[in-house]
Amino acid sequence: MDDKLAAVIAAAPAKVLTEIVKLAQRQGRKGTKGSWKEFLNVYDKKFGSSLSDPGKRPKEALASFLQTFSGEEDSKFVDNVLKSHSSREVLLQIAKEASGDVSPEQRLVHLTLEHPLFMAKYVFPSYEKDWVVTKPCKMSKLVKSDEMLALDCEMVLCEDGTDALVRVCVVDRDLQVKLHEKVNPYKPVADYRTEITGIHPGDLDNVTCSLRDIQKSLKKLLSKGSILVGHGLHNDLLALKLDHARIIDTSLIYKNSVGRVPSLSNLCESILGYKLREEGAPHNCLDDARTAMKIVLAKLKHGVDKETPLLVSNLKSASVQVPDDELARLLVHKIPSAVPTEELRRVFPANFTIELKPLKKGQGKHYSVLAIFKKLREAHEAFQKVDGSIEKDSAGRPQKLVTLVSDSGKTTTVCVRQMVPEDSLQDQQQKRALELEDRGGQKKRKTDQSSEDGHLLEEIERLKQELRVQGEAHLKETERLKQELEEKDVKNHCDDHLKEMEKLKQHIRAKDLEIATQDKIIADLKQKLNDAKTTKKGR
Repeated sequence: MDDKLAAVIAAAPAKVLTEIVKLAQRQGRKGTKGSWKEFLNVYDKKFGSSLSDPGKRPKEALASFLQTFSGEEDSKFVDNVLKSHSSREVLLQIAKEASGDVSPEQRLVHLTLEHPLFMAKYVFPSYEKDWVVTKPCKMSKLVKSDEMLALDCEMVLCEDGTDALVRVCVVDRDLQVKLHEKVNPYKPVADYRTEITGIHPGDLDNVTCSLRDIQKSLKKLLSKGSILVGHGLHNDLLALKLDHARIIDTSLIYKNSVGRVPSLSNLCESILGYKLREEGAPHNCLDDARTAMKIVLAKLKHGVDKETPLLVSNLKSASVQVPDDELARLLVHKIPSAVPTEELRRVFPANFTIELKPLKKGQGKHYSVLAIFKKLREAHEAFQKVDGSIEKDSAGRPQKLVTLVSDSGKTTTVCVRQMVPEDSLQDQQQKRALELEDRGGQKKRKTDQSSEDGHLLEEIERLKQELRVQGEAHLKETERLKQELEEKDVKNHCDDHLKEMEKLKQHIRAKDLEIATQDKIIADLKQKLNDAKTTKKGR
C-alpha cells in the first residue's frame, strides 16, 4: 500500500474504518497478515480473534489491518469506500449547515444515507472498467433541488454466471416516461427469467441498444443533479454499473422498517392502498418505477417525519402451529446458482449434524436449501452461532447475512433464516408443553412425565455445567477488567479513558446479569421438576 493511502486510513474516523473492515470481512479480503481474524491473532497476542467485532476494537487496530492490504484491487477497494463515505458525509454535513433551507426531497435522500444498511448496499466497485460515476452539481443547488426520476430494471442470467441488463424504465415525478428501452446484453443468456422480465428467447435478437447506450442516456438525464428514486435501487445501479450519489431508496425511508426492509408490494398496499400486482402475475418494469415514485410523493405529501405503519395482514400468523420437524430446520436462501450445495456446510459450525435438502433449483440466479437438524434446540443454537449480521425478513423471521468462501477462493453471501418469528417460536413451544400435560391416558402420561423429568434433569445438569464454566471465565474476565481499570485510572484520566472504563464496567455488569439469568433458569426448571413430581404423586 502506498504511503498516501496509508496516511488517509490513519486519519479516517474510527466509525469509517469499522465499516471498511466489516465490508472486507463480508468480501473475504485478506492483507499480508491474512483475514481480519488471522490478523488479530498476530496483532493481539492477549485476546487474538476472541474479540473480533471491529466495533469493539480501537482505531489503531483497524487502521493497522487495512494498511496490510498490498494488492492493487484491495487498495482500490479501500480507497473507493473512503471516497464513498466522504461523499456521504459531505451531503449530510451540508444538510446540517443549510438547516431549514433543505428541500423535503433532499431530506428523504438523507434518510436513505443515514440508514444502517446504506453502507453495506451502496458502496460500489465504481473504479472498475465500464463503470460510470455521475458528477455532482454545485452544492448550493443540491440542497434545494427537487427534481426526481424513478428507475427500475430487469436482468437476465448469462452463461458466464453474471446478471445482464435487458430492460430499463425511467419516469419523472409526473409519472411520464423518460426512458423505456430493451437492452441487448451481447452475450449468451442462460435464463431469461421470463416470469419476471417478460422477455422470451428471440425478443432481443434485433435490439441494438447496449448497456453503454443506457449509461449515456442516464448520465444526461441526471446531469442536473436529479435525485434517483427506486426500491432496492442498489440492485439496479449494480446492473447499470452506475454510481450516483443522490438517491432515495423506498425500502429504507420508513423508520419502522429498520431491520425489516419492506417489499415494494407491501409499501404499495400500505401507502397507496392497492395491490401492486395479482399473485403470480409477472413483474412490470414500468409499473414498478411508477409505484416507487408514487410512494415517495405520498411520503412528501403526508410529511417526511411522519411514521406510517405498514400492513402486516400478508404476514404469517404467529399462532399458526408448525410441526416439530419443520421447526428443527433453517432456510438457506439467496444462494448463487454456481455455489454447490455441499459447500453450504461451511456456513454452520462443524459440531452440528445436518442434512442439506435443496429446494427446487431451476436455471435462475439463486436457489434455496433446507438445513435439517435432529432437534429444534440444535437448529436454534446453530442459528445463534452462525457468523453474520442479523436482521428480520418481511414476515418478522430472524435471518443472517453470511459470507461464504468457496474452494476456489471466491467470496459470496447467502441468507440463513429461521422458520418462524422468534416470539411465535416461544409461544409454540409453550403451547406444546401444555398439550403434553393435558394428554389423556395414565400410562401415556406416566411415560411422558418420566421422559420430561429426564429431559429436565439433563437440562439442569447442562445449565449447571455451563454456569460453572461461565462462572470461572467470568471471574477471570472480571479480574482482568478490574486490572485494566486500575491501570487506565493510574496512567491517564482523560475523557477517552473514562469512557473506556465505563464500557468495561458495563461489560462486568452484563456478565453478572448473564449469570443471574442462568441462576433463574435453573431455579425455574427445578421448581417445574418438583411440581411435576408432586402432581405425579397425587395421581
